[in-house]
Parts: sequence; C-alpha cells; structure tokens
Amino acid sequence: MVNTLIIAEMHEGKVRKSTHSAIHFARQLGVPFSILVLGPGSKAAAAEVTGFGAQKVLVADDASLANGLAEVVTPTIAQTAKSGGYDVVVVTASSFGKDIAPRIAAKLGAGYASDISGVKNESGKITYRRPVFAGNAYGICHITTPIQVVSVRQSEFSAAEPTGGSSPIESVQVAAQDPAVARVSFVSMETAKSERPDLGEARVIVAGGRAVKEQFSALLDPLANLLSAAVGASRAACDAGYASPELQVGQTGRVVAPQLYIAIGISGAIQHLAGMKSSKTIVAINKDPDAPIFQVADYGLVADLFQAVPELTAELKKHA
Repeated sequence: MVNTLIIAEMHEGKVRKSTHSAIHFARQLGVPFSILVLGPGSKAAAAEVTGFGAQKVLVADDASLANGLAEVVTPTIAQTAKSGGYDVVVVTASSFGKDIAPRIAAKLGAGYASDISGVKNESGKITYRRPVFAGNAYGICHITTPIQVVSVRQSEFSAAEPTGGSSPIESVQVAAQDPAVARVSFVSMETAKSERPDLGEARVIVAGGRAVKEQFSALLDPLANLLSAAVGASRAACDAGYASPELQVGQTGRVVAPQLYIAIGISGAIQHLAGMKSSKTIVAINKDPDAPIFQVADYGLVADLFQAVPELTAELKKHA
C-alpha cells in the first residue's frame, strides 16, 4: 500500500492554508497519509492539522530549523521520509514547496513531478496529470522510482476541510546538518504588510492590468475593501510600476483559483490566463470586445473601466 508524507508549510508559527491543498491531494490518492510540521513552535502548530484524517502528525520542533531555509530543513524531511517508509512525499507548489522539493528528491534518489493538477491511483500505480505550455495542454506521467516526490498546484486542489477526529502527534529526530548549511545564512525577510488576505488563499481577488494606469490603487482598493478581497495584477501592470511585484498573477507570478476573480483592464494574455483560469467565477471588465479575457470569463462587461468600476463600487456600497 502506498504511504504518503505531506510536508506542512509554516508561517509565523502557524500552518499555512496552502498545506490543505496537499491534504486534498492525499485524499484523492486514497491512501494513508501523515503530516510533517517543522520548525520552532511546530508542536503547537501541529494541533491545527490533527483533525484532517492523518494517520499521525509528525513534529520536528527544533530551533535549528528556524526560518525554513531549504538547505536546513531538507535533511530532516528526507530522513523522516526514508525511516518512515513513505512512498510519496508531497508539498504544495508554493515558493517554499518549489524550493525544497528538488532537494528532497535528490537526497532520496527519487523521481520528481512538479505542479501536479490531477492524480489517479489504480491498484498502487499512480498517474499524475500536470500542465504544459502554460496550461494549454496537459501531460500524463508516471514516476518509476521507489520513492516519489510531487508538488501540487493549489489552484487545482481546493483546501481540504477537517473531517473530525484527532490524529496522534509524534516527535521525529532532527537530522545532522549538511555541509551546505555552512554556506547559507538567513539575513532577513521583507514582507508586504496588508490586512487583505494572501493571494493564494483569498476567496475573492480584484485584479488590474496596465490599462488601469496610475489609478491602480485608487480604483481597485475601494472595490477590494468592500469585497474583503485580495488585490492582484497582470505582469504588465507590475512592470509599469502601477502595482507591486508580489501582486503579480500569471505564469511567472502567483497561480490562483479563488471563488471570484474580477479582471479589470486585463486583456488576457496567455501568460496571465495560466495563473487564474481555474478560478470558479471570472468577471471581466474591458473596453475591447475582442479581448482574450472574455473567452474564459463567466461574466463580461464591455465598458470604460474608469466609469464602470466606480459605478460598481458605488452600487455595492448600497448593499454593504
């Protein structure tokens, strides 16, 4: 029987919601799974994921694993996967997951499949589905090594909900440090402070393109505030300096799948569509009736955004 190990992502002492997508993947795989939580405070954080049906929640609560540097945490992950007899090691395809997954695979001599969007388990033979060519086609692959490492797209696996129960929590031994640790050091982390939800976890996203110009914040922020939404941007808007780089949605930015995605002044270049077309409902506002964004939109409005968006915001205020 296939046995799966999910690597939880920690942030500010808590397990990030992105980890729930990896749990959803494990449930689709239909096999027993465990969850590994690493870093200082992980024993307390582990309590957050004991109700998701895991066989057990493993904890490496050690100060040496602080800050989640890939070179620091990978040895312990690999050691846990090998000693526990796990066949599949799963991470979410976040910045953290993409950083550690290749290193885990190298340490375990494992095959690695990234950005998984679907999975089938037929009597222990696992088939993975992953996007290629910016999501315009899909490839099917098998991993033939005894241990498999995969990263799963958060936009394709919705956040798992608790199932009840309480998984036992067990401590695991921290592995000896690699020589590579001596060559890296944590300097600092600079994050954009915002009361809005993270792009990858938001239920609603209001995104703007280059056409919004210098009025990006003035136009989008009031609408986002009313909807308790995150704000996103196309690469063109970020490159032009209208929006911060961390707001970029697309093939080279964040891949998202909120319940509602409102695209304002975004034409719909293939690179942008690759990052948001899995959204449950897409609303597009653009004055160009031939804009590609309308091909994926559930609702489209051909209008001047500088007139339509303030009117939409004013109307929503009446019902707030």
